[in-house]
Amino acid sequence: MSGDTRSGTFDPVNTKAKSMLGVLLLYVIAVGAGIATFAGLRDLHPLVSVLIADLAATVVVFLGSVVARNSSMYDAYWSVIPPFIAWAFAVEGQHIPVGRTVLLMVALNIWAVRLTANWGRGWSGLRHEDWRYVMLRKDAKVPGWIIDLSAVHLYPTLQVWVACFGMYAALSLGTETLNALDWIAAIVVALAALLQFVADEQMRKHRRTNPTVPCRSGLWGMSRHPNYFGEATVWWGIWLFGVAGNPASWWWTLIGPVSMSGLLRGASTPMMDKRSIERRPGYEVLMRELPAMAPIGRRLFVRH
Repeated sequence: MSGDTRSGTFDPVNTKAKSMLGVLLLYVIAVGAGIATFAGLRDLHPLVSVLIADLAATVVVFLGSVVARNSSMYDAYWSVIPPFIAWAFAVEGQHIPVGRTVLLMVALNIWAVRLTANWGRGWSGLRHEDWRYVMLRKDAKVPGWIIDLSAVHLYPTLQVWVACFGMYAALSLGTETLNALDWIAAIVVALAALLQFVADEQMRKHRRTNPTVPCRSGLWGMSRHPNYFGEATVWWGIWLFGVAGNPASWWWTLIGPVSMSGLLRGASTPMMDKRSIERRPGYEVLMRELPAMAPIGRRLFVRH
């Protein structure tokens, strides 16, 4: 993935280290602001107090992005904040089986740590900004800061909050005893995180030697975006935790994985496909042959 790189001589290792330190300090402040906000709103409904705290932390990160003139300061937020959301829901829960809390936290953190580490490996520092943010600002008819605040920061925050409804059902409402569905949910999340890891490593290896050639090896020979399939599956696993803990909540928490899957399939996938068509000859052929996300191999009926 490429983005804006400002010109000039620089030490990439030193620059990345300083950038990472800046991100770390910003996130410490943001998480601190979120926790303080949550602590002051304990009399509200947990979903509301968590949302307001989440938005407070997001605004802090946005302000940091403005100062740094780089909205990639927000990139790690997607995977950093859900464990804190889970903690907040667990604090609000009463008579929740400890086993479910531990199981969900472990599975969730496997995903969160892995995805955050993957971002850290791939990000070159503040001299780089995700090309999607640049494109959104370029194509917009409003000031860039409005796009950065709304589309880059607030919308993903709201999407992840909705996707965490399953956590609320499991950790705040889930009085059912630990059961087989909890274990199934944990396995789904862990395997989805593993699938993402394998897909990301395969793509990283491919791009080192063939950056302009569409990847057809491994999982990438079975779908165009197996990493997105893994991401969507993680949130279906989180939803299963909610169903395991509070079966009656299955219908309204379903909006979490459905909306997340819709975002990845309806927005992220087309955006990545369009860029690959522009940069990788032959990608249109691959699009006709392989499904967008689910790694099921060649289409039964190839489009011509």
